Amino acid sequence: MVRDIIKKILNGIAAGVVISIGCAVYLACENKYVGSVMFSVALLTICLRGYALYTGKIGFIPEKHDKDAFSVLLLGLAGNTIGVAASGFAISFAIPKLKEAAIVLCTAKLDTQSFPQTLIRGIFCGILMYIAVCVFRDNKKIVGILFAIPVFILSGFEHSIADIGYFACANIASWKAFGFVWTVILGNSLGSMLLPVITGAIGRNRVANG
Repeated sequence: MVRDIIKKILNGIAAGVVISIGCAVYLACENKYVGSVMFSVALLTICLRGYALYTGKIGFIPEKHDKDAFSVLLLGLAGNTIGVAASGFAISFAIPKLKEAAIVLCTAKLDTQSFPQTLIRGIFCGILMYIAVCVFRDNKKIVGILFAIPVFILSGFEHSIADIGYFACANIASWKAFGFVWTVILGNSLGSMLLPVITGAIGRNRVANG
């Protein structure tokens, strides 16, 4: 039992560390188009290695919502937070230039986005994350990842685990940042479950109508 809990948290931490690397390369790239593509290394690694990323798993809860699925989800989220936050702080210490870039990015997020705007951005990112992971899971193809990640970044959508990494790299720890992140988590969750809920409802309707 304890070993299983530790394993799930460690898988989440591993995913968080990889996401922080994606954050770092995006902050390091002067060209945002290049940076958005390079960020894909994070989700590619997570999917290929089977690490537990909250935004990659929440969309499948409508399909599988037993006790184990929820434990993987919640323990993974805890691990994601630990991994990306610790790595973000380490990166900011090792590469001050990235800390400066993260401060600019995070300050803009906190100062210019309202709650509804942040929630909606999180929802659309969640949709794209579900698509990326679903394509990989069902077809064993990475094309969904290579397109979905740059699309959500260039569109200005919000990814909760990445945002924790950016705030950690910027050394920003405030109630406002805390509220921002939880708003994005909510948005990512709603967005990731949107398509499976809709398609599930369509399927049930077809069965009901014969």
